[in-house]
Amino acid sequence: MATTARTPATTRANFEGSEPSPPITLRLRPVIDVTPNLLLELSSLNDDLRLELTAEGELIVMAPAKTEIGARNSALNAQLWFWAQQDGTGIVFDSSTGFKLKGRAVRSPDASWMPLTRWEAVLAGEPVTYAPVCPDFVVELRSPSDRLRTLQGKMQEYLDNGTRLGWLIDPKQKRVYVYRPDTSMEQIDNPQTISADPILPGFVLDLTMIW
Repeated sequence: MATTARTPATTRANFEGSEPSPPITLRLRPVIDVTPNLLLELSSLNDDLRLELTAEGELIVMAPAKTEIGARNSALNAQLWFWAQQDGTGIVFDSSTGFKLKGRAVRSPDASWMPLTRWEAVLAGEPVTYAPVCPDFVVELRSPSDRLRTLQGKMQEYLDNGTRLGWLIDPKQKRVYVYRPDTSMEQIDNPQTISADPILPGFVLDLTMIW
């Protein structure tokens, strides 16, 4: 099993500092109609920002992730990617990937996975700006500036679009919120690991690398 170097306490201290501004929601309709194609153009002109589009056509503007959150997100994606390489049945996407959901929404989970059969079906269709599909598994990693209620609404949106398992991870509280279709949200406090069975058989996330 591969080992991952832990961040020294002295280095962690250097991560501390002023918190980034919370995401900004711009209500542009009916003055400006932001389509997925326009969103892509805006993203290419502002590659230092992360942009999403809500189902109501609102533009969500997020600043670059704080260094510590970026490191945690890398630890999350690395574990998911290594599992997917061994499993061989699906494909992993990072936080820079946009998916077109119901309505006008374009969302970018911090980490996601879907079976190769679904992804190949997307590739077989007409070329699109953002794939019109919602991953089977999504993860959102809460940053200090994120409002919990906003992220919880986002997780429900993923479920409404076909996600079969979702994790909302709150590093500060050391808490994981688990979302499944037709099931009440489950809150797990201070877990050391969490399993994605049976949606991702055998995938167990080591949260000690994220806390």
